[in-house]
Amino acid sequence: MSALIEWLTRELAQIVDIDQEAITTHEPFSHFGLDSAKAVTLLSRLGEYLDRKIPVTLAWQFPTIEALANHLSGTAEAASRKSPAHSFPAFNQPIAVIGMACRFPGAANPAAFWDLLRSGRSAFREITSDRWDINAWYDPDLGRPGRMNARMAGLLDRVDDFDPSFFGISPREAIQMDPQQRLALELSWEALEDAGLRPDVVRGSRTGLFVGIVWHDYETSARKAGSEITVHSGTGQALSIVANRISYALGLHGPSIALDTACSSSLVSVHLACRSLQAGDATLALAGGVNMIIDPDTMVTLSKFGGLSPTSQLCAFDARANGFVRGEG
Repeated sequence: MSALIEWLTRELAQIVDIDQEAITTHEPFSHFGLDSAKAVTLLSRLGEYLDRKIPVTLAWQFPTIEALANHLSGTAEAASRKSPAHSFPAFNQPIAVIGMACRFPGAANPAAFWDLLRSGRSAFREITSDRWDINAWYDPDLGRPGRMNARMAGLLDRVDDFDPSFFGISPREAIQMDPQQRLALELSWEALEDAGLRPDVVRGSRTGLFVGIVWHDYETSARKAGSEITVHSGTGQALSIVANRISYALGLHGPSIALDTACSSSLVSVHLACRSLQAGDATLALAGGVNMIIDPDTMVTLSKFGGLSPTSQLCAFDARANGFVRGEG
């Protein structure tokens, strides 16, 4: 069987055009970029090598080199018992985190965020004029209509920066894109880089996309400004497209879900990603959340029911707790 495993490893590497050393026998074929057309090529060559007819469906019934080699080396009955056509991993199987990316106020990557946490520095600052005139919107009296009782937030710098051509997006379409879409797209790419995965490797794979997202400030701001509705308005401002655009841009064929469970959205997205991996719905998953503070209406909304801290301090699980401070990232 070792000769068959060696042959499959060599041929798979040649067909998907990656180094043979990068092939592991227990990872799904799709992880290495083996799509339907390439699977036909692999199984056709395998039939010639073994001088027997090999059904193309075996690439999906036994989706790893190990499983396929076990099946072909034993009797059909034994292989069926060891590797049933639709066997899925157990739900208690551990999940490996192989790459991370983030962008938070005062921290452009995970290492910088860790340093920020260790130093105990605050990344909150007064809301700047590029968002709105805080003096026109602030009032400590919650009874004042249309006013917020908080002056500070955790804000990212230069949220308008985006290179659409890098992702094959026209400038005209990019203008209509919610900055939350742009940020999620950039960080998904960075997370794959951190994991050492080339985009061509995951293209066509059953990689899932799970993004927590709640607010639609950009759409609200566009309507207030009287922006023209164009062919790109729907895909640029719908929250569902935050996940779908990433899956489309990277060519991912796994689940693609944007979800809103309020404050737990990111946590639930990670949970669903893990369940998707364990159930076999995805072979790899990108999970996280995104939030930007662009329109003052959401701040007013949160102020009115006492959600925001008037002192702009976080005192979670403390008797001094009087609300939270909003942040982007």
